[in-house]
Amino acid sequence: MTQTTGSPIFTFGGFFKIIRPNNLLMVAFVQLMTAQFLVGQTPMGLPVLQDVNLYLLVISTVILTASGYMINDYYDVKIDYVNRPHEVVVGRGMKRRMVMTLHTFMNFVGISIGAWVSPRVGVVTFLAAFLLWLYSNSLKRLPFIGNVTVAGLTALSVWIVGYYYQRAEPIIFAYAVFAFFINLMREIIKDIEDRNGDRKHGCRTLPIVLGFRQTKNVIFAIALIFVILLLFVTFRIGDSGLFLYFGFLGIFFAFFLFRIYHADRKVHFSRLSQYAKLLMLIGALSMVFI
Repeated sequence: MTQTTGSPIFTFGGFFKIIRPNNLLMVAFVQLMTAQFLVGQTPMGLPVLQDVNLYLLVISTVILTASGYMINDYYDVKIDYVNRPHEVVVGRGMKRRMVMTLHTFMNFVGISIGAWVSPRVGVVTFLAAFLLWLYSNSLKRLPFIGNVTVAGLTALSVWIVGYYYQRAEPIIFAYAVFAFFINLMREIIKDIEDRNGDRKHGCRTLPIVLGFRQTKNVIFAIALIFVILLLFVTFRIGDSGLFLYFGFLGIFFAFFLFRIYHADRKVHFSRLSQYAKLLMLIGALSMVFI
């Protein structure tokens, strides 16, 4: 599917649709929660929310994430015409060359802000931007590798806050792992949802390689590992409030797995993808108890 010659070069509606503002707000929220409740203070003793570099770090992450969404839609336009034709922006709300131009510019800005915060943060943001491009260009078409890449980058958005403030507490790593597993399951669910378009355009995602039922079994295996790690961290911390909160989260997670077991239609997996984001939000709110 090629873009029509009459498509606009740029529209604000198309731009805001392609960058997924709700997802960007979630990224910013999780980073700020990590800073406030898991870091607390800068190495100089300043309350972390009074440190301007924290907000620059968040802005850098949000810009690079938005840029990643843009390049993903750029490469996936033909697949999206099959999976979600009414949501396609590239070639409709924005010309392809404008998407690529904005992607390049936003990467430059995001990496530059990261380098301004700290040279070592600049290196991390450069690697993240490269992995986002590589994922969109090729990795997402491979079984499991693409899923792990996106989940790892999501975990990185949590970990980098502790990395910048030189805080290596296990709890920060634990929440990064939490983000990794929730998003790994969500990415596999999205692959099930999008399997028709992926198969048509030669992708080899898990649902295409293993089949529908076996891919569900992979999700359940990941969920089991996730629950074991969550229980280990909860007992290791030994906070009764956190234990009760994760018990409450476990009810939602059990319902999530129940819905996966019974899901067999595209609309079911679309709802499960949104439900996974809700689990991520609930998990982030548990930082209040740390």
